[in-house]
Amino acid sequence: MKSVSEVDALAAEAHAGQTDKIGVPYIAHVRAVAAGLAPFGDDLLVMAGLLHDIVEDTDWTAERLREAAIPARVVEIVEAVTNVPGMPYEEKIARITANPHATLVKIADNAHNCRPDRAAQLPPHKRERLAVKYRDARAQLWPAARTKDIETIVRIVNPSLLAELAEQTVAPGGRPRAGSSS
Repeated sequence: MKSVSEVDALAAEAHAGQTDKIGVPYIAHVRAVAAGLAPFGDDLLVMAGLLHDIVEDTDWTAERLREAAIPARVVEIVEAVTNVPGMPYEEKIARITANPHATLVKIADNAHNCRPDRAAQLPPHKRERLAVKYRDARAQLWPAARTKDIETIVRIVNPSLLAELAEQTVAPGGRPRAGSSS
């Protein structure tokens, strides 16, 4: 089985030369997602964070990952979070929430993608469109995970989401949302 450092090197090589929407080397994004998953103590989850965009954004395939001795559970999570051509984003999020580990990876991905310091560097029309997209995704993702787990991730990846999380964990009338204490 590959180590986390070997998977990090694989991700760095696969994403070499790529930059994100604001011109930062793409490897910084996947490493930020993995960092948000590290507190769970599950190396396979961290590996999935490092590889979450590899099938979507490089010439790597799920089969090639398997051939490279990436654990089956990691490949399964990567496949769950990978865009499928023609599938609406809302349907993709619904598919992700069927897999608890994929849900955590996508929560970390969403949190990093909507960091205020990153969003501020986008043109206003793009910033507004993405803010709605990511907020709508959180409306599906967060109910599928434990509030404690979401908090663990956003404290590391995007602490600005803690206020939104606090608002979401209290139902109308001041009662805690189902699952918010666990």
